[in-house]
Amino acid sequence: MTLQQLKYADAVAACGSISEAARRCFVTQPTLTEAVRLLEEELRIAIFTRSPKGVSVTREGEEFLASARQILDDAARISEKYTGKAVRRPQFAVSCQHYAFAVEAFMDVVGANDAESYDFTLRETVTSEIIDDVARHRSEVGVLYLSRRNERAIMKILRKEELVFEELFEAKPHVFLGKKHPLAKKKSIRPQELDDYPYLTYEQGAENALYFAEEVMPAIDRKKNIRVRDRATMTNLVLGLNGFTVASGAHAKGYNPAIVSIPLKMDDSIRVGIVRRGGIPLSAAGAAFVDAIRARLADK
Repeated sequence: MTLQQLKYADAVAACGSISEAARRCFVTQPTLTEAVRLLEEELRIAIFTRSPKGVSVTREGEEFLASARQILDDAARISEKYTGKAVRRPQFAVSCQHYAFAVEAFMDVVGANDAESYDFTLRETVTSEIIDDVARHRSEVGVLYLSRRNERAIMKILRKEELVFEELFEAKPHVFLGKKHPLAKKKSIRPQELDDYPYLTYEQGAENALYFAEEVMPAIDRKKNIRVRDRATMTNLVLGLNGFTVASGAHAKGYNPAIVSIPLKMDDSIRVGIVRRGGIPLSAAGAAFVDAIRARLADK
């Protein structure tokens, strides 16, 4: 196994096409194909499946490529340190629930990266996809929360996928509503005081089990429910319908000033943390992302 073979395999995965990967690597298609074939033969795994439509990465291939990319990143850092030349674009992907502080931390990582080019991905998505992204190596880090209501089910899934949860902070539930809302001046709010107002939650797609919900207060207990997919829609409906949602209370500095956060009188807590693969250290970008979240939260 050589670094060149790892580069070829990484290029095929990125392009989804052997011919395009060969073009980008400045080699002939037969040369690249043979290099990948020998790599698969040596490792005794199928990294890719081939079809007339192109190539796709197998589950074994996803696990292999995650390790291969770390090796390539390390090799690139060594080369850059001693030659002064960047030879590989930094890559990093994170999947998270709808947290503004996670977006700000991601921007911090991008802003601190002085490479001439990079390939970063931020996915705000449903809880089941966050876990699947990290387990399938599509994202290095996931950001989600645990509570008394969902911890047992979520931790069971994480253990099955050989993932670990590392807590970043613990907070009490807060109600998010507009400054003109009839309850906006209260010091704290009881759940029953919200009965007449629309409860806005993030829909969880096909995996709509209660333990995947992003909100610690169950929607099943509410009379008026509206499910949305993105934060912009959530904000518009909170303001336009006198609606509300429930979150940790930790929001970004640039959060909409028309929204207020008020403690919810509820006997539960929200433990927000990262999900990552067990036994694999975070990359430089992954560690920087976690540090950026902690720094952001320390300012609040």
